[in-house]
Amino acid sequence: MEKRLTAVSQHYDIKIFFLFFLVTLANYYIYVGFAIKPYMIFCGLFLVIHLGTFSFQRLQLFEVAMLLFYLVYSFSGAFALYPSSSLRIFCGIILYIFCFFIIRFMIQDVGHPKIERGVSDAGIVFNLASLILYFAGLKSFGFVFAGDRVFQYGVMLDRDYPRLIGLTQDPNFFVFYNTLFFVYFLCHAKSLKNKLGLILCILTNLLTFSRGGIFVMGLLLLLFIMIKNPIKQFKLVLGIAIPLLVMLYTAIAYFNLDIVKILQSRMGDLSQDGGSGRLELWGRAWDYFISHMVLGIGAFNFMDYNQFQYGDNMEVHNTFLEILADSGLLGITSFCLFLLIVFIQIFRSNIPKNNPYLLLAFLGMILQMAFLSIIINDMFFMFMAILSAYLHEEQQLVKNRRGLLPFPLPQQKKANAH
Repeated sequence: MEKRLTAVSQHYDIKIFFLFFLVTLANYYIYVGFAIKPYMIFCGLFLVIHLGTFSFQRLQLFEVAMLLFYLVYSFSGAFALYPSSSLRIFCGIILYIFCFFIIRFMIQDVGHPKIERGVSDAGIVFNLASLILYFAGLKSFGFVFAGDRVFQYGVMLDRDYPRLIGLTQDPNFFVFYNTLFFVYFLCHAKSLKNKLGLILCILTNLLTFSRGGIFVMGLLLLLFIMIKNPIKQFKLVLGIAIPLLVMLYTAIAYFNLDIVKILQSRMGDLSQDGGSGRLELWGRAWDYFISHMVLGIGAFNFMDYNQFQYGDNMEVHNTFLEILADSGLLGITSFCLFLLIVFIQIFRSNIPKNNPYLLLAFLGMILQMAFLSIIINDMFFMFMAILSAYLHEEQQLVKNRRGLLPFPLPQQKKANAH
């Protein structure tokens, strides 16, 4: 039966590719108080077509914990000084969870080969399209990089740095969206296709000049090498390094884009800009938490408080501190419980052994939450749906194996007699 399921799952499923790719189109949406994105429209159409067969699987324990966190976080908005902001994030949470369950239904029984094929194809198209948009933006600037918060195609000029945003809105979030693709290609780099995908991921991540994002990707690469046999990974690292060096030389020689020099300059700025002002924002978030320890200042209220007191509407740029400030001890406790249950379920499954890219992706996303505000995010929900599908498939295989052994083995009978 398992062989039959595996054979069926090998067939390509175009809707999985479209779904995963549409999730990456973070910079394209219709704004109606909150963003209606392409994948949301796709999910809505899918639901209409399959309404008669739509069903809910039994929730994984981490999904129950996730829903509990969002319930607690939304509840904090009942006491907010700015209830309109809390209402807006509440509507966004409802929409994202609605799409999460549709994505979950869409991929719950397709099998991991189709999911992995979709991740691979979507990752290559996402990175290739982002790279094309980036160089189109550089050309439109005439390869003169002077400006701040100036956007063109796939480029954002940030204090004279030409930072890649690709199909997303922000270079730091680009790395977050790219995390799943990066670790997938890293863990499946035996094929030429996935080697190409990995090189594209590394190049686009470097071109974001995101200090936190590049640090996390380097950490994941180091962790991967430590988990696998370091000696065997030498060929992989060498195979990646050579084409990357060729690309770096081309960028410097023909496009006046000295990536190494810009990265060094970005790292040098760290001591002067306090992580682009993050340290100051983190201090403000901590102060709000100290004054509202139990329930916080209210869901999604940090920017309003910040605007009123300091005259800017910046986010915290730290998910943990933002949850702490917005929803207090209740919110951060439920969030940490959710993350802990995810880790427990991953390590209790065969994922670390058979699909380590899921563990690395989750670690990468959590680490990047220390530099980004991610209360709700398309890629994070998509990852959770993929994780749920893997756990469900593994649980079904265990049930099938047990079904093949309806009677206890002779050894078991003898043990029971004793």
